[in-house]
Amino acid sequence: MSFFIPPSALENQASSSLHSPPLKNKITPTDVGILKSTLLPSFGLYSSLSLATYIAAEATNRVELKDWLWPSAQVLNAWWTAVGQPMCTHDISFGTACEALPWTKRVLLSCVTIWGTRLFARIACRSLSRGTDDARYDAVKKEPGFWRGAFLKIFLPEAVVLSVISLPFTVPFTTGDATLPVGDDVINVVRALAVGLFGAGFAMEAMADTQLGLHRQERTDLCRHGVWGLVRHPNYLGDTLVHFSFALLNMAGPFNPVVILGPVANYLFLRFVSGDKETEASQEERYKSQDPHKYEQLQQWKREKNSFWPDLSDLVNPWALAVAGCGFIAVVFEEGFRGAYDM
Repeated sequence: MSFFIPPSALENQASSSLHSPPLKNKITPTDVGILKSTLLPSFGLYSSLSLATYIAAEATNRVELKDWLWPSAQVLNAWWTAVGQPMCTHDISFGTACEALPWTKRVLLSCVTIWGTRLFARIACRSLSRGTDDARYDAVKKEPGFWRGAFLKIFLPEAVVLSVISLPFTVPFTTGDATLPVGDDVINVVRALAVGLFGAGFAMEAMADTQLGLHRQERTDLCRHGVWGLVRHPNYLGDTLVHFSFALLNMAGPFNPVVILGPVANYLFLRFVSGDKETEASQEERYKSQDPHKYEQLQQWKREKNSFWPDLSDLVNPWALAVAGCGFIAVVFEEGFRGAYDM
């Protein structure tokens, strides 16, 4: 899963060996605390990007621009923490900083990048093709003085949430090299489980978006087939599995229990703030007044399928098995790349 190509120009630099030890930051959470070393830099980055996005969103009257920021800002933060900061701190090149990352951290950075890039492309393409703001935000924009308070009520709070969600891919790049007291075989198993979970979650999220897009090209009713036949929001379930895989990958490298807060915060945000709660509330309101057929389908769907987690009976569904198979394929690819890396 590594995508770093060591340039020949790095041969005379101190960290040019593919197996060189990871660079250590001069200041670690042990010295100044997790708040100052990880959360505050993340919040500074996210709040700045949120302010710029808010200005653009108000100018275009499109709240959904904050959705563009969600995945892209996380990828940017991961790269800055993993590569950008060491470059500035140690005055080294991009290639040297990349080479200094041990295998597990390369896998983590790769997974974050693959997930965020695909999601950003999906959101941006959908937004551009639609040409108007997401229907979920039409109601809130009708509130008097919405844009005057939107930054403090919507954009800035999401920057706070993002700072916590990012812990699994900021903490490991700013801490030391302490790992769980287990052998290499256990570490390899943990990494394989994390990669498998990432592959399954990523596949479910990608399948959900693709199947929904194809369905909307052919029909106007609700999409309830494919992975949408497992739960009502397979895209959010896939996203949740992906973020839990980031935390699990930490257990195969430098581990700090605080990283668990990341996927938990992401799950709570998707379930109870945005995500499926916000989506279904918007659907209920729109369908009830504009499309009685879809409204009835939604009510029936809610009686038949869970919102987020599938029933045990759904685990033998062919689409559930396909998702699990994608997780297995991800493990095979990671093992193959690691074998080449160790040579």
